[in-house]
Formats: sequence, structure tokens, C-alpha cells
Amino acid sequence: MANEAKPCPCDIGDRMEYGALGQEVQMEHFKAYVVKPSTASDKAIIVIQDIFGWQLPNTRYMADMLAANGYIAICPDFFVGKEPWSPTKDWSNFQEWLQDKKEVDAVLKFLKNQCGAKHIGVVGFCWGGVATHYLALLYPEIKAGVSVYGIVREREDRYELKSPTLFVFAENDSVIPLDQVSALEANLKEKCKVDYQVKIFPGQTHGFVHRKREDINPADKPYIQEARKDLLNWLNTYM
Repeated sequence: MANEAKPCPCDIGDRMEYGALGQEVQMEHFKAYVVKPSTASDKAIIVIQDIFGWQLPNTRYMADMLAANGYIAICPDFFVGKEPWSPTKDWSNFQEWLQDKKEVDAVLKFLKNQCGAKHIGVVGFCWGGVATHYLALLYPEIKAGVSVYGIVREREDRYELKSPTLFVFAENDSVIPLDQVSALEANLKEKCKVDYQVKIFPGQTHGFVHRKREDINPADKPYIQEARKDLLNWLNTYM
């Protein structure tokens, strides 16, 4: 998610050539990518895309990783077939844009009624990291959230999380300066009543968790793997 004054850098990184293991399903008025673990599970994760949308192979790779670790994973088309949110748009209107979406409730209903999910978490990247932060504020039924390089700036209640949330940031993220990360952590310490963690990965840039390929970025590989392990450990702890 970009700073309001700067463009979103989600094009930084590598686009994977990846076929994915799940399937696309129709859900009310929009579609979603769904992948299930090899054994039955009542735990599900909503995976929220960056601005490149729900069909980006990198994001589906992350969903498949979650399924390989025992979770039903669903990546909905939260843009509902429309043009993804553009980095040239006014970010101050993002909250209004998000609140106009009824798809979150539809996804929760689908997971409960069609997949038998009893424990639901959310993971989001960039644009989806901001959306994850929002959901952690608005949906107490979300058991755990992982916001990956995303931060809510415009809500007065943005530190009053309802769900345990892990925030992952990159040290060299040009649009989320470290002073904003420090302010987030300080205010969470003062105002948040649920568990949270804020972690900064040294030397990393925006998109490193899902947009960098560890096979061609050997110097970054340990940090990519550590962040993904942290993501899974957080979900395993609170789900």
C-alpha cells in the first residue's frame, strides 16, 4: 500500500511463473481462488491480494503455501471483476472504497457454510495488508491477522485491534518510512488490548515476502523464508 503522497511500488519484485494448485469458484457476484489442504480442516485463511489482483501467481503461491500447512485458503476477487485500485487514485478515499465492499461478509459466509470453517484468519500483502489491518479493527470473529507491508493511517481507532495481528515491514520500504512503523508500534503498546507484533526485516524492500523469488535473490532468501515462517507461526498460535 502506498503512502498517500507516493505511488504504490507493488511492481517491485518478480512475477512468478506458477500454475497454482487450487481452483476458481463463483461466489455470489464475484469469483475466488480456493485451495484446500490434503486433510480435512476447519481452519481457513482469507488471502488478500496486492493491487495486481487475485490472479497474480505470487499471491496464489502464498495461498498454496497456507494450504500445504493445513489451512483452507481463499483469495477472493475483492475488485469484483473491475479494474484494480490504481496507485494514481486518492488514497484518502480508500476507507470509503473498502467500506462499500460487501464481499468480506460473503467470503465469511462461504467459508462457514461451504467449507466448514470454524476458525478464520486473514493475511494480506501491500493493498491487502492495509485491508487486513482494517479487518482486524472491524471483525472480532477474525482469529488472527498478518498484515504484510500495509498500514492504516486515516482511522482514529486504527490502534484498537480486535484480532491478534502481526505486522511485517521492510527496512527499506520507500513508502512506509520507519518513523511510521515506530509510531504504529508505540500507539499499539498504549492502546491495543489484544496481542500484536511489529517486525522489521533489515535490508528488505516493499514486496519482499511475496514478490521476491528466493531462488534468484540468494541474499534475500533468509529474510523471505523467515517472514513466511513468522506468518505461519502467528497463524498456528492464534488459530
